[in-house]
Amino acid sequence: MGMARSDMVRQVVVVPHDPHWKTEFMVEADRVEQAIGPAVVNIHHIGSTAIPGIHAKPIIDLLVEVIELPPVDAAKFSMAALGYEALGEFGLPGRRYFQKTLATGDRTHHVHVFEVSTPEVDRHLAFRDYLIAHPTSARQYSDLKQQLAQAHPTDIESYMDGKHGLIRQLERAALQWRKVPVRPRPTRPSRSSSSTTAGHRSI
Repeated sequence: MGMARSDMVRQVVVVPHDPHWKTEFMVEADRVEQAIGPAVVNIHHIGSTAIPGIHAKPIIDLLVEVIELPPVDAAKFSMAALGYEALGEFGLPGRRYFQKTLATGDRTHHVHVFEVSTPEVDRHLAFRDYLIAHPTSARQYSDLKQQLAQAHPTDIESYMDGKHGLIRQLERAALQWRKVPVRPRPTRPSRSSSSTTAGHRSI
């Protein structure tokens, strides 16, 4: 008898950067754009898979900017047809979050949807651009991810908690570097995916 997805242990695995991740993002961005429809304004490749040269969990993160959120809610069945589970705000007000998980329990894609130019979009893009422009900081982040993955191979929460302090430090530096005002950040939910960023695709 197969194991229910909720009973599966999520392995924490980080791997070297794969240049094919950019292509995977582009393919998935086209699918997501078609599923959500004309409300889509921009789609960005975010998460560590979008930052060249650093280790990452092999999960493609997409940040979608839309004119308004109601069409996104209406598109949940179209997103389900692509294999996505709709999880609502998932701890971040103003977000619509979707995740794609294989029958094996392996997560493959996250989609984070926000209205255009919200503070969370600013944070994601500033963090992404900062790490791309500052290889030393990117290596620091990559090294920490590898250490945490080795220390917590079956404990995703400890892995996430271990990254939190450095992420906040780098985020503040990124916002100052990009000259984006530092706004209070909502409390991170107890269960969440990485929200750092990189790569950009305009519709």
